[in-house]
Amino acid sequence: KLPGVIETRVGYTGGEVENATYRNHGNHAEGIEIIFDNEQTSYRNILEFFFQIHDPTTMLRQGNDQGTAYRSAIYYVDSSQQQMALRTIDDVNASGLWPGVVVTEVEPVSDFWQAEPEHQDYLENRPNGYTCHFPRPDWKL
Repeated sequence: KLPGVIETRVGYTGGEVENATYRNHGNHAEGIEIIFDNEQTSYRNILEFFFQIHDPTTMLRQGNDQGTAYRSAIYYVDSSQQQMALRTIDDVNASGLWPGVVVTEVEPVSDFWQAEPEHQDYLENRPNGYTCHFPRPDWKL
């Protein structure tokens, strides 16, 4: 857990299917909603962590998972978050920390459909479960 993060939940967003589920999420991305205390952490810190734990340079793919559900995307709530996301992408591209150009989508937030209970806190409940997201300690922006 990141300091300052109060709550997270995983689900589906950025698509058109109402009441999305794992079996029927249409063109939604698998996503995470993050509630944080901006006195303890910043949106920029959360973005930097996001870019550290996944490869933002692969189109429609994360690890072995492929398709639109696995696209790299940021959904912002206001113009200040949008601008911060775009500036962070510029910084990531300029850093050379990833071998390619960032393909992360930056879009306004839309409906978020919470995933089923078995998908919440997945690695806490399955410590040996599959993941392609992990902190890279030497990765500093």
